[in-house]
Amino acid sequence: MKKIFVKTQNVKNFINLVNNLKTRAEGVPGMALVYGEPGLGKTQTILWWAMQNNSVFIRSANNMSAKWLLEELVESLGEMPYYRYSHLFRQVINQLTLDPRVIIIDEVDYLATDAKIIETLRDIHDRTNIPIILVGMGQADKKLIRYKHLYDRLSEILRFEPFSQWDIKTIVSQLCEVEVTDCAIRHIYSQTTRFRQIVKLINKAEQLAYANNLSMLDETTLKEFIDYEPDK
Repeated sequence: MKKIFVKTQNVKNFINLVNNLKTRAEGVPGMALVYGEPGLGKTQTILWWAMQNNSVFIRSANNMSAKWLLEELVESLGEMPYYRYSHLFRQVINQLTLDPRVIIIDEVDYLATDAKIIETLRDIHDRTNIPIILVGMGQADKKLIRYKHLYDRLSEILRFEPFSQWDIKTIVSQLCEVEVTDCAIRHIYSQTTRFRQIVKLINKAEQLAYANNLSMLDETTLKEFIDYEPDK
């Protein structure tokens, strides 16, 4: 399988979202929410973008506190964390003022029950005016909407959608080292629209082709030799 990052429509929408945040007019808040069901490439997309753009990426954890989050931010900004919450907060503000960077918080669902963390993120945004992107699962918007002060600052909201047939054709054609016919693409689309399952299928297809000296895979071959896992 080729090692290529595929720009699906979800990826293109995410790039537009970040550009909108970075070029927003004076007075427009700079927070965003990206959410969607598992398996649609959210984490791969934000990791790819973060590595290309010198941003701060934090993966939330179960039972993460506001102090723990600040410690992670301070370390990601290249400093040794202080002990007290107030000092940690000041470290974050000072570093982002000196070197503004986009902050991306993945798995924000873990944080949605802790009002102190939510207010901390809002305070960081208000003090620095830097873009903050929150990334969560399919119900993240409903979990965050109860925090009105935060939700009002979400100037961009993007839902990652299941892949279209065009997306799947793009993914397969760019990643698979064996040619796959259009009828096979339509068959894959009828079976799954999630990135993880598509990648697994490409891997199986390549193994099948190599084992049988096939230069092309069509719908009949896929139906006969490959078992599909249900979308999860």
